[in-house]
Amino acid sequence: MITFRYHLVSIAAVLIALAAGIALGSGPLDEATDVLGGGNGSKADPARVSFEDGFAGRTAEGLLEDQLKGQSVLVLTVPGASQGEVTGIVDNLKLAGAEVTGQVELTSKLLDSAGRQFAEGVATQSAADVPGVSAATDSYGRIGAALARALMAEETTPADQTAMTVRSAFSEGDLIAAATPPANLATMAVLVTGPERAGTADRSTVIAALAGALNDTGKGVLVAGPASSSTDGGAVKAVRDGAFATAVSTVDVTDTASGRIVTVLAAAAQASGQPGAWGTSRSTGGAMPQ
Repeated sequence: MITFRYHLVSIAAVLIALAAGIALGSGPLDEATDVLGGGNGSKADPARVSFEDGFAGRTAEGLLEDQLKGQSVLVLTVPGASQGEVTGIVDNLKLAGAEVTGQVELTSKLLDSAGRQFAEGVATQSAADVPGVSAATDSYGRIGAALARALMAEETTPADQTAMTVRSAFSEGDLIAAATPPANLATMAVLVTGPERAGTADRSTVIAALAGALNDTGKGVLVAGPASSSTDGGAVKAVRDGAFATAVSTVDVTDTASGRIVTVLAAAAQASGQPGAWGTSRSTGGAMPQ
């Protein structure tokens, strides 16, 4: 028997596909999310946004229920990320059954390539005994390995002395910031980035390198941002064009309510060992995980 929930999920999937830039029967629309979500393209019609938000709100629970049950997720942000988008993603992660261990910002000082040597020094001094740090062959590999030891683990566990020591060093160096340091180490991370802006290409390259290093711990990393983040200079595009493209999952539709649902479905795919790229028609995996 086809249930009401089946119909609801099917209709929601159609809406998500439309919001992610797939016009059914007529091919891809690259900028659909900008129009729907009011990203960096045309100004959104408030009535349409209200509908999209309302529909996503009614369908999110049915789509996300237990998708991340048993997983713990750290939310990482960068300067320029929309707090509204971050809040929506956190709410959806909780709907999916995840334990959200906390929210940590990677600061401009960490992401500025001019500060690479300082950040590497903090990493190597505070995490000298961490195998991933000493084994890494590049600066951001060492920095990312130190951050992973401070914030993530193979299983959800309380932060130990090594983790707290590394966190303290990065915080004192103004490389990370957290209103409340996470009590537990998370099994995976969702890194929420902002839109592409002029002059951010170098920062996006750093974000991609750090995500690749973090991805070696636990269930790995998802990098998510608005539609423009997958265009030239954006962080999502930097991940997709980089060395970790097939290992780190990406989503480029966080500027819509349905895109924030897709973000959590993508996190579930990453946790299950099936990384991919989802969202707009610039995404090789299509609108959403199957």
